[in-house]
Amino acid sequence: MINPNKTRLRRTMMFLNAQKPSLIKDPYIYQPDSIMLDLEDAVAEKEKDSARYSLYHALQEINYRGVERVVRINGLDTDLWREDIRCAVAGGCDSIRIPKTEYAKDVKIVEEAVIAAEKEFGRPEGSVLIMAALESARGVMNALEICDCSERLFGIALSGGDYSKDLQTTISGTGVEFMGARQHMIIAARAAKVQCFDTVWTNLDDMDGFRRETEMIHSMGFDGKSIINPRQIPIVHEIYTPKPKDVDFAEKVIREIDEKKALGIGVFTVNGKMIDIAFYDGAKRTIALAKASGVYKGDL
Repeated sequence: MINPNKTRLRRTMMFLNAQKPSLIKDPYIYQPDSIMLDLEDAVAEKEKDSARYSLYHALQEINYRGVERVVRINGLDTDLWREDIRCAVAGGCDSIRIPKTEYAKDVKIVEEAVIAAEKEFGRPEGSVLIMAALESARGVMNALEICDCSERLFGIALSGGDYSKDLQTTISGTGVEFMGARQHMIIAARAAKVQCFDTVWTNLDDMDGFRRETEMIHSMGFDGKSIINPRQIPIVHEIYTPKPKDVDFAEKVIREIDEKKALGIGVFTVNGKMIDIAFYDGAKRTIALAKASGVYKGDL
């Protein structure tokens, strides 16, 4: 059975150090769609156990008001990830993020551990989803294979820092070094019907640059962006919320296609634009996003 949360709205996914109670106690007040409770890079090696303790109790005791709780585990090349999964699933997380994913087998290995943890801690089968972070050239090249390998996988995400190092370049702020990876990943995700998320923007002194990059990845088709600061949330949500004119046009397209299809008419105009059935799914997506963003109260 496919978890209905697989396709939920994920415009923003905010990274938080799972070890720090001050960060993870109330991030819902900023209204991100998802939070990423990090057990990996944000936590020093000697503090992994205390981070798990903090994570478990946060998941058990804090009402996150509907915000998705994703846990980034340690890499599969460590001896930490299995216990990370057990702790996260026992606590009640919604999803597991796999770092440094390069092969479909990486996802399958984590999936087996998640299934075992669901059984061990009495979670419903299929309740914990998985996402994969692609952080290397090989991971990006294998994006379609990774996207296709598990019903639990809801999406893939670009991790720009490690990817740029593997590409033997640096992060420029222009996005040129990520162009190939972004395009390849969004095509793979769409082919497999899963979501795709962009990397973080780390320069908090350049919010104009952040806005330009978010507008670009929105135009490319990404479902959302990883973020590191609450100040970034309203910018992403504004860009990802359909404008009233787009919602109005989508509503007209859906109603016209439904009506004309019944009459056997395949091509017609809406607001002076030639429309056919190919516009239907896009219009449906616009209305769905408008509903999820709280700006549509219609009956479609």
